[in-house]
Amino acid sequence: MNNNKLKIDYVDIDSITPNGFNVNVVSPDNEEKISNSLDRLGFFKPVLCRDTKDGIEIIGGEHRWGAAKRAGDREIPIINLGRISDQKAKEISLVDNGRYGSDDTLQLAELLESLGDTHELASFMPYSDADIASIFSSMSIELDSLDIPDEEETPDIPKPLPAQTHVVMRFKIPVDDSEMVTKLIERVMKTQSFTESDSLTNAGDALVEICKKAEM
Repeated sequence: MNNNKLKIDYVDIDSITPNGFNVNVVSPDNEEKISNSLDRLGFFKPVLCRDTKDGIEIIGGEHRWGAAKRAGDREIPIINLGRISDQKAKEISLVDNGRYGSDDTLQLAELLESLGDTHELASFMPYSDADIASIFSSMSIELDSLDIPDEEETPDIPKPLPAQTHVVMRFKIPVDDSEMVTKLIERVMKTQSFTESDSLTNAGDALVEICKKAEM
C-alpha cells in the first residue's frame, strides 16, 4: 500500500458494503449527531475502503455511510486502499475508530465558547449538553482561591482506585451471524436508552439485558 497514491473517488453509495469486524457501536443519539454533522458540514471525511473478491468493503466510516444512505445520498467520497489483507484491514479499522490523545479541557472550553450556541453545537458534535456544561465549568475555577499547599508540603497520599463496575469480555461469533448480533444489540441499546456511557459499556449493558430476557 503506497500512501502517496491515495486519492478520493466518488462512488455509488450502494456499491460499497460494511465489513464483518467493525466493533464501533454508535448510540441512536450519536447516530443523529452524525446525520446532523453531515447536513451542517458536508462529507468532509471520506469513507475508508478496500477491494475484496466480493466488491468494495468499508474499513472505516460505516456510520457516516449509513447516515448518508438514510439521507438519500446516491454518491459518497471514498479512499480505496486496494487489495489489502484481512489483518491489515482490521488493524486500520481499529486505528481509524480509536483516539490517541485527550483534550486540554480549558482550551476546549475556550474553543467551544468561540463557536457560539452550545446547545446547537451539542446537536452535531460528539458532546452532550451535560458534557459541554462540565467542560465550561473548568473555566469558572479560580486557581488562586484554592487552598493548595506548596509542592514540598503536599503529603504523598495514594489516591483510592475507582470501584470497578464493568469488565471487558472477548469472544468470537460466526461471520454470518455478526450483522444479526450487531443489529440486535443496537436495537436493545435504542429501546432501553443505553446511551449515557461509552459505546463499549452501552453495548455490554444491552447484551446483559438480552441475556436476562433469555433466562426468563
